[in-house]
Amino acid sequence: MGKFIRLKKGFTINLKGKAAPKVVEIDQPETFVIKPTDFHGMYMPKPVVNVGDTVKAGSPLFHDKKHENVLYTAPVSGEVVEVKRGEKRKLLEIKILTDKKIEFEPFRKYSVSEIANLGAAEIKAQILKSGIWPTLVQRPFGIVADPAATPKAIHISAFDTHPLAPDYNVLFKGQDQFFQIGVDILKKLTSGIIHVNTHSTTEISTVFSQVKGAEVNKFSGPHPAGCVGVQIHHLDPINKGDIVWTINPMGVIQIGKLFLNGVYDSSRILAVVGSEVKNPQYYKTYTGASVKKFLEGNLSQDHVRVISGNPLTGTAISKDGHMGFFDHQLTVLPEGDYYEFIGWITPGARKVSFHRALGLLSFLSPGKERVVDTNTHGEPRAFVQSGVFEQVTPMDVLPTHLLKSILAEDIDEMEALGIYEVIEEDLALCEFVDVSKHKVQEILREGLELVQHS
Repeated sequence: MGKFIRLKKGFTINLKGKAAPKVVEIDQPETFVIKPTDFHGMYMPKPVVNVGDTVKAGSPLFHDKKHENVLYTAPVSGEVVEVKRGEKRKLLEIKILTDKKIEFEPFRKYSVSEIANLGAAEIKAQILKSGIWPTLVQRPFGIVADPAATPKAIHISAFDTHPLAPDYNVLFKGQDQFFQIGVDILKKLTSGIIHVNTHSTTEISTVFSQVKGAEVNKFSGPHPAGCVGVQIHHLDPINKGDIVWTINPMGVIQIGKLFLNGVYDSSRILAVVGSEVKNPQYYKTYTGASVKKFLEGNLSQDHVRVISGNPLTGTAISKDGHMGFFDHQLTVLPEGDYYEFIGWITPGARKVSFHRALGLLSFLSPGKERVVDTNTHGEPRAFVQSGVFEQVTPMDVLPTHLLKSILAEDIDEMEALGIYEVIEEDLALCEFVDVSKHKVQEILREGLELVQHS
């Protein structure tokens, strides 16, 4: 029997430009990229391909020197046209010029009855070889899961409350069988429960509501109710020494396809959203796609910021950049590179703010979709302790004190204040409401890495 959890703290940012519920097929982008920077905890990525090599979907591209059995594989077939490096020859990305027709590396197929009898070792070997393993994220620290570990539970968030988030009913429509098989396989990798966490006020897809062998929980409340870290906190908190794995529904479906069809299928539905997109809608593509074709002729102006992901936690990319490994959302917002006289205190009708003094009109009409640019309306200043972080964090964690302990590099204090329970997305809303304009997510990652390597 699943649990029902009602969250009151948080803040939903209602922006203009949500995707219309239709999926469009277009000619696929010419290039696809896999970036080691998308994965936390990677020690030293080592490429196993060179420029000019031909690969298939599922062919190894690179691995981490610390975990050589965890492979990062090609999302499509084609020719490797660039192995991009940065300072000290650090691997930044591998770019593939795709074939018109995708060819797949063959992996072993299993029948449903064979899957029921598989052991954990055989399952891990297949997932590791295919390149799907990096979709498993380990808490604490939000790193790629350690294949040698056994988590006390695996959590799957089946909804998203970030601004302009895609509808999971559109993203995963018709994937019921593959999701079920994926859950059946993941059950063999944990000593505990598979949690599938859904939203109580939206229509739940049968992909999640009819799943067997998992505990289906319901959450209600504003963002960050859809963040899996918040869900874990209310279902089974992480203490020092605990290991929990999380995986998004796409990863579960890919595992199901791997074992049933014998292929690494990186196909996905991408939501192209934002106030500056002429036709916000969904497109069929693959992991790491170039965004150029989705934006050509589809922008209302040129002075925009393109984000792989959502406005709170996404990564800014160029108009011919590539999507991140975990992202289902391409967001386009007006660029906010202008100065505003006493902008940090001036109220306005267009502002969306958690502080009623600045965004009063947004509180008077909370259901109205608004156009917001990327201007921060101020620069970093002294750390003001206003108590607002605690109002948007539905967890028994004190974000202000935790962030100060990170700045002081006090590991004992960090542990006492709950650093094992959070990663960037869990406190991203704190960065949005921060009157001091600190880069909360960057500070938190520094603290996580300090504790991890201490």
